[in-house]
Amino acid sequence: MAPGSTTHLNWEAEALWQQLAPLLPHLSVEVLARCESTNSTLIERARRTGGDPDAPVTVPGDLASFGTARAHRGDTSAPGQRSADDTTPHGRREGDTDPCLLVAEQQTRGRGRMGRAWLSAPGASLTFSLSLPLAPRDWSGLSLAIGLAIAEALDADAARPPGARPRVMLKWPNDLWLVDERSEDSEPGGAKLGGILVETVSVGRRRVCVVGIGLNVLPLPTSLAEGLGETRHACVQALDEQITAPRVLARVAAPLVRALLAFEQEGFAPLAERYRARDWLRGRAVTTTAAQVPGGIAEGVDESGALIVRTADGERHRIVSGEVSVRPAAGGPGPSPGR
Repeated sequence: MAPGSTTHLNWEAEALWQQLAPLLPHLSVEVLARCESTNSTLIERARRTGGDPDAPVTVPGDLASFGTARAHRGDTSAPGQRSADDTTPHGRREGDTDPCLLVAEQQTRGRGRMGRAWLSAPGASLTFSLSLPLAPRDWSGLSLAIGLAIAEALDADAARPPGARPRVMLKWPNDLWLVDERSEDSEPGGAKLGGILVETVSVGRRRVCVVGIGLNVLPLPTSLAEGLGETRHACVQALDEQITAPRVLARVAAPLVRALLAFEQEGFAPLAERYRARDWLRGRAVTTTAAQVPGGIAEGVDESGALIVRTADGERHRIVSGEVSVRPAAGGPGPSPGR
């Protein structure tokens, strides 16, 4: 854990560090009892390292603008050494741009996509961010690849009866939804399980990507649940009664890292079919904030991760992450057979 921090959960940070270090050399793992936002903390560190405290942060969904120029990832720094002091983050070195996984038991000003607040409570939520230099050929579909990795880690095929549909679904572009196993495919049911926030910032000749994950682990306290208004929320405990926030982190961290490394090399296209199996919007009536596509039927995503919406006139439109907000339309049809 970080110096001066007092956490009340056993995060087994050293074990996590040992698990991830072979995948991300020079990784550091830090746990804080409380901070405003793990994403903001890592972005500010990257800015300071780059000597530009005002370096612009990409708006989620605009990452593709950096996809044509691959960053140089050369790193000549010496491997980090773990301190014998238990209060020193495992593998941490001040002032570098090496990968960092930062966990906060509580975020006081957590952020979601499009500036929305993310509510969390100690023990009831898992909030963490992972920063690392990343240089994919195309950034399109990154949040979908991340969501798929988290969903599959939480809802492994082996845990479901043969033929049963996934319980953890993906609501384009960056939300995880838990579907009631008793509901029918035609029902729009489900509740938000978590969200993803992807941001990047330039540090010298590299671009550091910061991936923020927020998951509801236990039922939220009434005071926080009331702040969600009409938004329904779900929790990972519905999948595993014995689950805790540290156990969720241990379950999703390695799949997340592997997904990011694979995405850097291959992009989203190889994941399109697996995403289809968990696409919560596919076949449903949706509304959007795009003037040219006020509403229609979601027909899944293409190989770049764009949402395809068919409007009433039969035209098919590509919706790119960051341009619109998509929500199920009230009373809309469920998934069409064979689609």
